[in-house]
Amino acid sequence: MFTKAIVRRPCKNMTQGITSANLGTPDYDNAVKQHKQYIEALKNCGVEVTVLEANENYPDSVFVEDVALLTPHCAIITNPGAETRKGEIAEMRKILSKFYKNIEEIKSPGTAEAGDIMMVGSHFFIGLSARTNKEGANQIISILNKYGMTGSTETLEKVLHLKTGMSYLENNNLALCGEFLTKPEFQKFNILKVDDDESYSTNCIWVNGTVIVPKGFPKSKATIKKAGYKTIEVDVSEFRKLDGGLSCLSLRF
Repeated sequence: MFTKAIVRRPCKNMTQGITSANLGTPDYDNAVKQHKQYIEALKNCGVEVTVLEANENYPDSVFVEDVALLTPHCAIITNPGAETRKGEIAEMRKILSKFYKNIEEIKSPGTAEAGDIMMVGSHFFIGLSARTNKEGANQIISILNKYGMTGSTETLEKVLHLKTGMSYLENNNLALCGEFLTKPEFQKFNILKVDDDESYSTNCIWVNGTVIVPKGFPKSKATIKKAGYKTIEVDVSEFRKLDGGLSCLSLRF
C-alpha cells in the first residue's frame, strides 16, 4: 500500500522538453489542468500528495519518477541518461531526506532513470536503454542487495523506458505489450495483454487497489476492469507529447 506521493507541477518551459513522439507541442495551460486532475486521482486512491512547484530550469522536471527510485528500505537518487535532466537530482535529494533515512546515489559513468525500473515485491526489473546503462543497472542491483532486495536486467529493443511497455498491477497481474509479451521471464505472471493500437495505455499505475489509466483507451480499460480492478481515467495527452506517461508523473511510496 502507498501512503504518500510526490509530484511536481509542469513548468512553462515544458514545451522545450525532450520528445520523439511527433505529436505536436504540449499546450501548457491544458497540461496544468490535466496535472491537477492527476493529483486528485492520487488523492482519491488514499495517498497524501506532496506538490513541488514548477522548475523552469528543467523542462522535463514534471516527470519526477525518473530522478529517484523509492523502495521500502531506501531511496536511490538516479543519474539520468539525459544530460539536460542531471541537474534535477540535487533538489530531489533534499526533498527525499524528509522522508527517507537511507538515501543512496548512482554515480557516473553509471546512468539510470527510474522509468526503466519496475518493482515486483522485493525484486526489481531494470531496463537497459538509451537512458539506463549496464553500469547504472549494476549499481542499482548492488544497492538493492545491500537492503535485502534483488534486481535483474532486461534489454529494450523499441521502447524508451521499461515501463513504457509494462506495468505491474500487483496480485501477479502484469500489463504487457509488444516486445515483452513473449519474454520467458514474464510468463509466470497473469499477462494482461495490451493491443498495439493502445500501447500507450500499458503505462498505468496501481495505487492501493485502484488502477489509474490514461483516458481514451477503452480496450485496455476493459481488460484491467475484467481483472478485478476499479479504474480511474486521467487525460495525460499533453504529457504524451513529451514521451511521458502516468507513472512518470509521480513518486509513490
